[in-house]
Amino acid sequence: MVTSLHVLTVLAPDFEELEVVAPIDLMRRAGIKVCIAATGTTREVKGRNNLVLLADTLLADVINDSFDCLFLPGGPAVAHLRQDLRIVGLIQTYSKANLWIAAICAAPVLLNDAGLLTGKRFTAHPSVVTQLPPFSDSSAVVIDGKLITSRGAGTAIAFGLSLVENLLSAEKAKEIALSIRY
Repeated sequence: MVTSLHVLTVLAPDFEELEVVAPIDLMRRAGIKVCIAATGTTREVKGRNNLVLLADTLLADVINDSFDCLFLPGGPAVAHLRQDLRIVGLIQTYSKANLWIAAICAAPVLLNDAGLLTGKRFTAHPSVVTQLPPFSDSSAVVIDGKLITSRGAGTAIAFGLSLVENLLSAEKAKEIALSIRY
């Protein structure tokens, strides 16, 4: 079953592979359309562990298109995303439209750069806590309004299933979890 839901995944060099592949795989198993958009000038993007993914498109070609959710993977790629002037604006656009925004590992730093974390519950990788407002939630996944955050590569499956649950339903997330023996 393919839904009419569309998720935009922003892919920059040095992305954390598990944080990209696991959630995308789970969302696609659930029938969610996921568009992987490379930030550079080529669709080939190399992750931190030298895994090369072929993005569906370039971010420049879809930045003004309509999606239901923005997904920001973490890892060292976040440093690249922080230098990309389009990213903060994209996050703010999704927030103003009350659309889902999902960030894992170091990517909540981008949410903070966009001014979204003050007064919100969230989690992030311990390596970036000094760059974020104070928080004490060490849960694998934290949801506050339309923000979904997660701790890192080790929580990528829980994060992906949470995306399925919040974008579709708890029943669909349980079905997918059972199918992968989670």
